[in-house]
Amino acid sequence: MSYVVAIDQGTTSTRAMVFDVAGRPVAQGQLEHRQFFPRPGWVEHDATEIWRNTREVIGVALAHADITRHDVDAIGITNQRETAVVWDKRTGKPIHHAIVWQDTRTQDAVDALAEGGDYDRFKKVTGLPLATYFSATKIAWLLDHVEGARAAAEAGDLVFGTVDTWLLWNLTGGPDGGVHATDVTNASRTLLMDLRTLEWSDELLAAFRVPRAMMPEIRPSLSTFGRAEASSLLHDVPIAGILGDQQAATFGQAAFERGESKNTYGTGNFLIVNTGGELVHSEHGLISTVAYQVEGEPPAYALEGSVAVTGSLVQWLRDSLGLISSAAQVESLALSVEDNGGVVIVPAFSGLFAPYWRPDARGAILGLTRFATKAHIARAALESVALQSRDVIDAAAADTGVPIAELKVDGGMTANNLLLQTQADVLGIPVVRPEVAETTALGAAYAAGLTVGFWSGFDQLRDLWQADARWEPSSTEPERAAQLARWRDAVTRTFDWVR
Repeated sequence: MSYVVAIDQGTTSTRAMVFDVAGRPVAQGQLEHRQFFPRPGWVEHDATEIWRNTREVIGVALAHADITRHDVDAIGITNQRETAVVWDKRTGKPIHHAIVWQDTRTQDAVDALAEGGDYDRFKKVTGLPLATYFSATKIAWLLDHVEGARAAAEAGDLVFGTVDTWLLWNLTGGPDGGVHATDVTNASRTLLMDLRTLEWSDELLAAFRVPRAMMPEIRPSLSTFGRAEASSLLHDVPIAGILGDQQAATFGQAAFERGESKNTYGTGNFLIVNTGGELVHSEHGLISTVAYQVEGEPPAYALEGSVAVTGSLVQWLRDSLGLISSAAQVESLALSVEDNGGVVIVPAFSGLFAPYWRPDARGAILGLTRFATKAHIARAALESVALQSRDVIDAAAADTGVPIAELKVDGGMTANNLLLQTQADVLGIPVVRPEVAETTALGAAYAAGLTVGFWSGFDQLRDLWQADARWEPSSTEPERAAQLARWRDAVTRTFDWVR
């Protein structure tokens, strides 16, 4: 038998998963990496630690599967998007910690570029509003705040990449001939790529003061990027697919065609609706992005609703408030009460992303009385995940004119059955969880496997998709309307906190 290995590099951990031809996970290795919060609003990762963990989890996955590189047909990579790594191509050493997608330190630069409040200044070209979320201002910050960095970048010694590029470069040799490339989905998250040409825009590079020489080559998602080099446990195996994590999850859900969608529940929540060959510009707070591209074919585009804080809200309840000792306990704690007791949580820790795009918002817990307990707070936290998803799903329906009839879900939080019942109740439509809930890694495997012929085509992958469980709404329309009205009232109360 032969297999495909997916490297799934996420915001909190790195995982390698081995998949067989039936699309089933055979083995995995996983390691968390440290989160650095040097100042309020700043979030950083150690890219060297991430690369070290990547090598280790590959070894663990191969050992657990009892296979070697000779049994592996291809490698796929999926990654946290927007997180910016800048390193010296001569030494392979990052010049600073990676600046994570959640980081808000560049808000002043974003405001200056908006020129009087025009945060959609580059949206027709990039599909994205001006926001700290994306990579461009992070790159500029590194060049301006690390001593000697801008001069080194201008001299051609420094290179940039999102985490996929960092891993690809190291896997293929690093300073000794490593491939400096990215795929269209990750490039589309930088605020530096023209969505129609799929090339770096000179106008945007100039606006953000990023030297073109730093930028990786943009390639189709499904293409051969290179081969793992001699010191790797996967020596000579082709790296044949790269997708940003949310696009990979969409691919893993077999949402290949226009109108198909998924919602991923992880550190944040991410709705993607495939718009096919049509580049749709949102009028309701979503962003336009690339869903995937097969080599030699036009890209498939998508609308995306990005929610910054969902799973990380549960981590906050655990790590910062000490209300639970493990993330899994939030479900049992929330189930110990019948409702939220009047409590509403708006987790605007980094401002609000889609569909509001309010960097001035900050988190709030509203409706507190002496009756409220930690169980009510846990229940309100899960409801906030479902309600934030309702906001972006409503926006997608308004942009496309087509309501979503049922919601395919995936990601780590979908192990929480109460959350998924709450989601069905909030939306008033069925929620469906697939047999393989970790569709991000599966999507990377699918992309790489299709490229090398491990799988024959999209039809075979559609046949592999199987539902695991389904939740039907149990609430009434008046109940949903009242809950939504209270939620949106709470959201507006978080606006203008940062002045």
